[in-house]
Amino acid sequence: MVTVRSIFIIYFMGVVSTNGKLSLEVDRPWLRVQLSHQAMLECCYRADSASLRTTWLKHGQPDNGTAVPILVPVSDRVSVGERMHAGVTCGTLTFSEVQLADSGLYQCWFNNTEVFTPGTYLQVYKPLEKTINLSEKTKDGILVAEGILLFLCVLVPSAMLLCKSKKLHALQQNKAKREEENIYQGLDLDDCDKAASLYHDLVANIQEEIQLENP
Repeated sequence: MVTVRSIFIIYFMGVVSTNGKLSLEVDRPWLRVQLSHQAMLECCYRADSASLRTTWLKHGQPDNGTAVPILVPVSDRVSVGERMHAGVTCGTLTFSEVQLADSGLYQCWFNNTEVFTPGTYLQVYKPLEKTINLSEKTKDGILVAEGILLFLCVLVPSAMLLCKSKKLHALQQNKAKREEENIYQGLDLDDCDKAASLYHDLVANIQEEIQLENP
C-alpha cells in the first residue's frame, strides 16, 4: 500500500537523481476525481536534450503490502501526450473515464536515466447515490402540502382564540343578566307598596305644613 512515507522516499529519489541537464518541476501531489469523470496527470521538467522522453508508471497495491511500479498501458480510455510552455515540458497521462481501479500513485520515468518524478496520487471516489428519486411533479406536490400545513398552523390557533373570546363574552353577558334578574327577584312587592304609601304620606304632610304657614 502506498503511504506518505513511500511518497517522500520516491520524491527524494527523483531529486537526487537529477543532474545539470534535467530539472524537475513540482508535481501536483494529490488529485481526487469522481468515478467515470475525466482526469489528467502531468509531470513537468526542464531539459537540454530534446530526445528525452517520459514513461508513466503506477505503484499498485498488492496483497503483500509492497508497492511495485508497473507500466501504465495505453488504451482507448488511457492516453499519453506531451506539451511545452515557456521552456517547460510536461508529459501528460489522460483518463477519459476513471475507474476505481485507477486509484494509485503515478510517476514519470525518463528514458535512459535513473530519474523519477515525485508523482501524483490519483484517488477515484464514488459519489453517494440518492436514496429517494422524486419527480418534479412529486416535489411540487410536497411544496403545496407544506404550504397548506403552514397555513393551517397559523389559521387554526387564531380561530380557536376567536371562538374562546366569543364564548367568554357571552358568558359575561349571561352573568350580568342573571345578576340583574336576581336583584329584581330579591325585592318584596309588599315592601314596595309600603314604601310608596310612606312616600305619599310624607308628601301630603309637607303640603299641609306649607298651607298652614301661608294662610
